[in-house]
Amino acid sequence: MDIQVIYNTPYYIPLGIFIATYFYLTGISAGSFVISAVTVLGGKKEYKSIGKIGSILAPVSLLIAPIFLLIDLEQPMRFWHLYIYLQMTSPITYGTFLLSAYPLNGVLYAWALFANKEKTAKILGITGIPLAICTHGYTGFILALGKGRPLWSTALMPTLFIVSAMVSGIALVILIASFNNFFFTKRKDVEKAEQEKKLILNLGKFMGATIVADLFLILNDILVLLTSKTEEYHVAQLLLFGEFKFLFLGIEIFLGSIVPLFVVFFPKTGQTLRGNVFASLLVMIGVFAMRLTVVYAGQSVPLH
Repeated sequence: MDIQVIYNTPYYIPLGIFIATYFYLTGISAGSFVISAVTVLGGKKEYKSIGKIGSILAPVSLLIAPIFLLIDLEQPMRFWHLYIYLQMTSPITYGTFLLSAYPLNGVLYAWALFANKEKTAKILGITGIPLAICTHGYTGFILALGKGRPLWSTALMPTLFIVSAMVSGIALVILIASFNNFFFTKRKDVEKAEQEKKLILNLGKFMGATIVADLFLILNDILVLLTSKTEEYHVAQLLLFGEFKFLFLGIEIFLGSIVPLFVVFFPKTGQTLRGNVFASLLVMIGVFAMRLTVVYAGQSVPLH
């Protein structure tokens, strides 16, 4: 006689919205710092305002981010153990020191930029770019080491995190720069406001290019999941047709990527500040949906 046994045992999902928010903020920090450093290293004075905005957003975002990480810890007052009990084979040990070195570099970089110490700012920009990329890339690397998690355990995960960080960092710089342009610069100096507007519109096009790169990585990730083993296929089904389809397809892909792409590259909307602000807001929402999808969907299939 054939016997069918059905298991329906609930299991604990350890990571939640605090970790997703931590990923989100570190990504914004890395993206805004890289944009700021690139504009400063380019040496063009007209890009200086964009560089200053990014230099402020980067350390502020990263100073807020660890708060969510500490809240998620069951014993937050033991965070200092990470500095004492080192495990040199653990990426978390390296991440702890990156989370200390990168904001310090970022604060000094912002100070040098606002103090018009261009040479110092360029040196700190050069040292800060790899720190920013590694600080956010290691979070994706930690997830990729989750061998029992089909969605996380992919070589694409660190790159996907870095590219999406660039997308969200650029979007926030556009939002702040547009706010500054509309409410402050425009009232004092119309010519300067027009110059800043052109920079913001160019930044919008660059954001569009990073969205295309992000979508390409996501497409590759999904195709690999669909053609892999049973657990990977099941995760792809959850994203495309299951409980995460609205968050993944509806918000992350359509609202947070396809619509902004259309807005920034369509002439009538892409050449206006309002269009770029609208696209940037959607991008910010879409990237946060991506963080939530990765964290929750990654844990929705029991460990195997």
